[in-house]
Amino acid sequence: MLELPLADLLHRAQTVHRQHFDPNAVQLSTLLSIKTGGCAEDCGYCPQAARYHTGVEATPLLPLEQVLAAAKAAQARGATRFCMGAAWRSPKDRDIDQVTEMVRAVADLGLETCATLGMLRDGHAERLKDAGLDYYNHNLDTAPEFYGQVITTRDYQDRLDTLERVRNAGLNVCCGGIVGMGESRAQRAGLLAQLANMQPAPESVPINNLVQVEGTPLAGNATLDPFEFVRTIAAARITMPTSFVRLSAGREAMSDELQALCFLAGANSIFYGDQLLTTPNPQADRDRALFDRLGIRPLESH
Repeated sequence: MLELPLADLLHRAQTVHRQHFDPNAVQLSTLLSIKTGGCAEDCGYCPQAARYHTGVEATPLLPLEQVLAAAKAAQARGATRFCMGAAWRSPKDRDIDQVTEMVRAVADLGLETCATLGMLRDGHAERLKDAGLDYYNHNLDTAPEFYGQVITTRDYQDRLDTLERVRNAGLNVCCGGIVGMGESRAQRAGLLAQLANMQPAPESVPINNLVQVEGTPLAGNATLDPFEFVRTIAAARITMPTSFVRLSAGREAMSDELQALCFLAGANSIFYGDQLLTTPNPQADRDRALFDRLGIRPLESH
C-alpha cells in the first residue's frame, strides 16, 4: 500500500475517511507533562531519559491545582480531550493514587481524559477506569523487528502486556508510533500492521514524526521525506478506518501545506497548545488560522 502512487493512496485514504468521519472536523487534544524527566528507560528518541544530557530538568509530580488549571485553560481554548503524561517506567501504587485524583478532577470538567504513565501493573488500569479515565496511551513506537535498535530497557511484549491490561479494564486504547527514526518503509508498514491487527484496533492512533533532541542517540538522523510521512498517515487511515489518526510530535516543524496534505490523507486529530511533553507545539492561534484557511472546524466533544 505504501508503494502506491501518492495520488492513488490519498484518494483511497480520503474515500475511507469520508465513509466514517466528517472530513472537515478535527478533534483537539491537549497534552500536559505532569511529571517530567528522570526516566530510567533508554528510549533513543526521548529527552526525558535520565541517562541522556538534553537539558530537561527532572521534576516531581505536579500538584492537583496546577493540573486542573491547565485543563481549564485547554478547555477554554477548545480542546475536548486532556492528556496527562508522566515520565515513569512504571508507576507505583502511590503514584496511581495521585493520578486518579487528577483524572477525577479533569473528568468533572466535562473533558475526555487520557493518561500515559508507562507500563501498568495488575489493577492499575482498573483503578484509572474507576476514576473516570477514558483513554490510556501506550505506543508501540515502531515495528517489532526495528524496536531493539531504539529501546533495550523494555521489550515489545512489555508494551503489548500493558495494552492488554488497558483493554481488559474497558479503557479506550491510544496507541501509535514514531516515524523518522531510521526505519525502512517496510518497517513503517510493519508498525501499522501491528496496530491494525490489534483486536480491536486502537480508538486513537498518534503518528509522531521524530523530533530530534540534541543529546539523544537519534539526534542527527536523516530527516524523513515529508511525503513519506503523508503516506504513513494515509495507510493508517486505510488500515484503521474508524480510529482517530492524530498528528502528534513533529508538527511544529511541518508547513501548513504538509499539514493540509495530512488532513487530506485522513488525519483528524491533533495535539493542540503550546507544548507537548518537552518539545514545542504550534501555537493555538496558528492552528486556528490554518483551520480557517482550510475550512476545518474543531470536533465538538462526543
